[in-house]
Amino acid sequence: MSSTDVAIIGGGPAGLTAAAALASDSTLNVVVLERESAAGGIPRHSDHPGYGMRDMKTFISGPAYARRLVANAAAAGAAIRTNTMVTGWAGDRSLDLTSPSGRERLDAGAVILATGARERPRPARMIPGDRPAGVYTTGHLQNVVHLKHGTVGRRAVVVGAELVSYSAVLTLKHAGCQTALMTTEYRTPESYAVFNLAGRTPLLGVDIATRTRVTHIIGKPVVEGVEIENLDTGERRVIDCDTVVFTGDWIPDHELARSGGLDIDPGTLGPVVDTALRTSRDGVFAIGNLLHPVDTADIAALDGRHVAAQVRRYLGGHRPAQDGIRIQADAPLRWVAPTLLRPGDPAPARGRLLLWTDALVRVPKVVARQDGRVIGRKTLPWPASPGRVFRVPSSILRAADPHGGTVTLSL
Repeated sequence: MSSTDVAIIGGGPAGLTAAAALASDSTLNVVVLERESAAGGIPRHSDHPGYGMRDMKTFISGPAYARRLVANAAAAGAAIRTNTMVTGWAGDRSLDLTSPSGRERLDAGAVILATGARERPRPARMIPGDRPAGVYTTGHLQNVVHLKHGTVGRRAVVVGAELVSYSAVLTLKHAGCQTALMTTEYRTPESYAVFNLAGRTPLLGVDIATRTRVTHIIGKPVVEGVEIENLDTGERRVIDCDTVVFTGDWIPDHELARSGGLDIDPGTLGPVVDTALRTSRDGVFAIGNLLHPVDTADIAALDGRHVAAQVRRYLGGHRPAQDGIRIQADAPLRWVAPTLLRPGDPAPARGRLLLWTDALVRVPKVVARQDGRVIGRKTLPWPASPGRVFRVPSSILRAADPHGGTVTLSL
């Protein structure tokens, strides 16, 4: 059995940023527990630029960003243990670990869950048809192409039109595979307009079929095509391809949170947290895309920076007010994070509430209500769009009664 001041589960942008911030205090022992053979998270195999803008004020590739995160945490004094799986809880802040050196138990003064999120693969989406080779998620595709230097097919269909979908398109292009079609069930692509415009240029040449869904995968032993259906007309057609990439439709890696009995939010499917990123278990915090599946890597990293001060306060003996008010979202908003507001707590990271919408609202007017009265209104200059996080200034809750009922956010 060993012990540490802070155990961080997950060596992606959120976990490594938290480690760097906490380990800069030489009085704290900080360990990062990463199940993969190398730390850095998803950016390790996302080999295109666009990383580090908000947290590092730079514009670099995913692998370069991952290396910098690891270097920062190590330089601060954090111990990064790779090939180490947290298999369960042995107590409130006691962890069971399995690694090449065997099984062990680690006791921590505080635990930070930074386990991230994953895309739903084809089986979880219940797409019927044959079971051929050539079907990927974005993460699987990038692992094959950028880390294993493997080959894929020559003509692909990308399911989804989110930011991560364009990451898949760039990876396919790098591998010499043309994207024949991108499909989305929404009326407009979910990504930012600049990405949609870039996708139509000769550089990428991507056609986007809106209001469509994949109804059948065809081919044995490899993909030969997919059948897609127009959701408005019911018309079906077959697209010839030898590669299919399922993108987005994220779910948090919440198995440890669930096995530990933490309160789970029914919207995000991640742990319930307050604005200080505390979970329902004393001394256990949660950050990053485990809470808001899924936001960009740099936003996840800023959660890591935000939680560091709260962990220090906890280790110093500070305990929160027991009472707090819930924050919830009304349709077409699917979820909000964080979901608990306590008196005396800080504003959330970057002073933003993070929400997800199932409908496009180009000029969103957000209303906060509590106990039947309006406590805040904001008209925002950016759209609420499916497929990406919708950010609302947390000042909309400034007039919330800390002793009142649930606050509801609606459009």
